[in-house]
Formats: sequence, structure tokens, C-alpha cells
Amino acid sequence: MKFDLNLFRPKLLDALPGYSRQQLAKDIGAGITVGIVALPLAMAFAIASGLKPESGLFTAIIAGFLISALGGSRVQIGGPAGAFIVIVYGILEHYGLANLILATAMSGVLLFLMGLFRLGTLVRFIPVSVVIGFTNGIAVLIMLSQIKDFLGLKVPSMPADFFGILNTLGQHLHTADLPSVLVALGSLSLLIGWMRLGRRLENTRYKGISAVPGSIIALLFATLACVSLSLPVETIGSKFGGIPAHLPTLQWPEFSWSSARFLFMPTLTLTLLGAIESLLCARIADGLIDDRHNPNQELMAQGVANFITPFFGGMPATGTIARTMTNIKSGGSSPIAGMVHALTLLFIVLVAAPLASYVPLSALAAILLFVAWNMGEWREFMHLRQYRLPYRLTLLAVFFLTVVFDLTVAVQVGLVAACLTFIYRISSLSRSEAVNRLDHPGLAGQEDTVQAWRLYGALFFGAVKLIEEIEDKLSTPVLVIDLKNVIYVDSSGADALMNLIHTCHKRQIQLIVCGLMHQPMDIALRTGLLDHLEGKLEPDLSAGIARANSLGASLAR
Repeated sequence: MKFDLNLFRPKLLDALPGYSRQQLAKDIGAGITVGIVALPLAMAFAIASGLKPESGLFTAIIAGFLISALGGSRVQIGGPAGAFIVIVYGILEHYGLANLILATAMSGVLLFLMGLFRLGTLVRFIPVSVVIGFTNGIAVLIMLSQIKDFLGLKVPSMPADFFGILNTLGQHLHTADLPSVLVALGSLSLLIGWMRLGRRLENTRYKGISAVPGSIIALLFATLACVSLSLPVETIGSKFGGIPAHLPTLQWPEFSWSSARFLFMPTLTLTLLGAIESLLCARIADGLIDDRHNPNQELMAQGVANFITPFFGGMPATGTIARTMTNIKSGGSSPIAGMVHALTLLFIVLVAAPLASYVPLSALAAILLFVAWNMGEWREFMHLRQYRLPYRLTLLAVFFLTVVFDLTVAVQVGLVAACLTFIYRISSLSRSEAVNRLDHPGLAGQEDTVQAWRLYGALFFGAVKLIEEIEDKLSTPVLVIDLKNVIYVDSSGADALMNLIHTCHKRQIQLIVCGLMHQPMDIALRTGLLDHLEGKLEPDLSAGIARANSLGASLAR
């Protein structure tokens, strides 16, 4: 971990030298396309999170611009994401809007500090099983939360917990609205059909049609159908009063310390999820554009965006895979495209905000159901047989806990389970073996005076039993320990070696240590172990056994 004040360098600065008009034209086209794609998603994510639709739009505008301008990726598009829906809704239910703003801002500070102290690469250490488990769990919760609007149920307010949602949906299922269901089914069918049509036209001269986002097509046709047929369905206008056609203003709510002090875990969850989502998205994008993002710069940009956006009516933001992929496929090659995407949304808000009042909520629910289904990695459940039991248990446990209990608990349990599994695997790979005369001719005839052991792997707190087993088998005047194949020793391993030295001293056994180098030599020096080994070190096993033989001969005399 290294602190560096000169670390802050956005990718935009590297993209501008040599930037051409042709690149600008492509970036503007890609930015406009992504802006159109982001329009329905931003509103849908905000509504599903329990916020007004403009919260999602303001987030896509402000956070999207800042993440592109300050980020560490050339093509990453930032904004509201489906992964935050469950967390944001839960914070709103338990702590209120003011504390959601506080939690988001605090997560921004943590994200910035993570980038500043170069902790971006640590996010990659989170196991795939944990990521897949909570991603699929979030997808299930998103789909479950959209059943209300998909069916047009008359529910005053939805609870945040899994069993509460199921209970509420079951109690109000009889209030399903047929026009809302028809609009939702039509929108979902159009989305699926448009996606399949795009795949068929991908390698034909009509492939340009597939560039039009299916969410916009579904939203447009659903809105036109509702207006022209005067369908009695709930819309953005009927529920939220429409979208304001002006720039967001600074909001400084009154914070309550009595509830804010409980925000540590929700804030940490927002931080970790934002970091994971953005860096995973950036890594995927790297493979498509043959570039390498700066994870620390990306985290700092995410931090700035999440600190500023909530005070202007926004919600948590992160890198978004769907919009980033759209940006790449549309020809975007620099952060300019992401900035144009934000400006496109700003233009739409200022010019066409009144039209959003006619958008049916059931169509937005259908879009979110489609997004959630594509967000989940469902095939991983079918491939679980290919993996070891710890991987399967971790993935299923995180998935189950995410759906039934809480994402924070799921991530904590998943990380603990993954750490324990890793410790067990590494400790099982570490081993010791006795050296006999067949392994080394120098021991021929010395079995009664010299005992030699080789250690392999890592000598850490999970493998100190290897030293304890050697202590239990001490039976000769001279002991040789070969550490040449030990790649790592921690403080517990060094302490175990120190205990072995003391045990040998008490039993008047001559100890010789061989092959101590690299990290094990460094830890021996820093812990003072090297001082106790003075005069007992040899460069390799052959030299150690030769010296042991001479010691054994002298002891025999």
C-alpha cells in the first residue's frame, strides 16, 4: 500500500494527444447512442430503488460525466446500475432519504481512498464464486421487485425483505390489472424479439437496425399504445408527476446521527459493490479494445462521482456493463464518448421531459425484468458439478443469503468461506517429508545420529503443524531442516521455527537449517530468528548433511 499524491491522472489526458476529427465523430455518435440506451434504464433503476425517475437521470448525467472525464478507462460508461437497487431500496426503507445521501457520499470517500492508496488491484482477489453468487441473487431480487408494476398490483408500499415481498405480492395478487399485464407482456415480447432480430441481422447489410436499442423500441411502442388507446395504466406522470425539465439543484438534507451511525455496513456494501462492478466492467472492456485501464484512477473517479451526485438528487453510481458494451460496439474509443452520453441525457431532460409523463410503469418493469435476466449468470448453476465442493457451497450460500437475507451478510459470509477454503487449500499443499539414505547418499550409516526433513510450500499459521510434527519425532542428536522449497513464511511460521530452536536447545539437539533465502530469509531477519540461527545455517541440503555428519561423528566420540 503506497500513498502517492501524483497518482491522480485521468485517461482523458492520455486520449487527447493525437485525437482526430474522425475519432471525435465516432465518439459523438457512440455517446448519443449510449445516451438513448441509458434513458429508460436510468429511470427504471431509480423507480425500482424507491426513488423518483429523475434521480436516475441526474445520476446518469452527473456521475456519467464525472466517471468518463476523471476515470481510468477509455470507454467505461458510468451511471445507476441494477446491482444497487436492492441496497438502495433497503437503505431508504430503514434509514430514509437523508441517510441514503450520507451513505452514498461516504461510499464515495471510501472509493476515492481505495484508489488513492492503490487498493484497486485488491478487488480482483474477491473469488468468482462470491461475485457470481451475489450477482445472481441480486438479479432474482430485481425480478421479484418488478412483479408489482409488471402486473399492475395495487400495493401502497413494498417491504424490503424477501419474505415480506412474497407475502405482500401474495396478498395483493387479486388486484392485478389486465391492461398493465398486456402492456408489460407486449414490451417484454418486443424486447426479446428485437434482440433475436438483431442477432439474425448482425452479419447482413441490415445490421444497422440492430444498433437501435430494444429498450427504446419497447418503451416507444408501449407509450404510443397507452396514449392512443387511452389505456388506464399507471405512468410516470400519474405516480411521480412527471420529470422536472431543469438542471438538478444542490440538496443538503438534515442528517440524523441516531440513524446515520448504523450506516457503516450499508456504506461498506455500496463501496465494495461499486468497486467490484466498475473494475469488472473495465476489465471486460479492456479485452475488447486492446487497452489496459488504471484501476486506482477508476476508483478515484467513482469516488468523486458518488460523493457529488447524491447532493444533486442522484443515487449511487458505478461502471455499467451494458452501456459500456454499447459504447464500444458503437465506435466509442475515448472518454469523450461517455461525456457526450451524459450531455445527450441532459439535452433530453431539458427538451423532452414532459413526454416522460406518458411512459407506463409496466413497460419499465418489463425492461428491468429483461435486464435482470441477462444480468444473471444462470449457466453457472448447471456447471457446478465441474467444481470442487467448497466452490459450490460458497456460490450457493452467497446466492441464498443474498436473496433471503441481505447482500451485506452474503458478501461477508462468502468472503469468510472463500478465505477459509483458501487457507485450507494452501495448508494442504504445504507438506514435509523425511530425507533418508535413498534420497541422499550422505545419510548412509548416519540414521542413528542425523535426522533430515524437507519442507514444501508456505509455512504460515495454517501449516505450523508441520513443525510441530517434526518436534514430536525428534530422536537423534542432530536435526537438519531444508527450507529451500518454502516460498513463504509468516510470523506464525517464524514463531514455530523459534519454538523448534528452543526445543532442540532443551534436548541438546544440534539444529542445522538449509536453503533459507528470499522471503523466508527476510522474515527471519526481521523477526530476529536469524540471530538464533547464527552458526547453524547452510546454503543447501548437501552442505547441511555434510556438516551434520561431522557433528554426529564428533558427538559419537
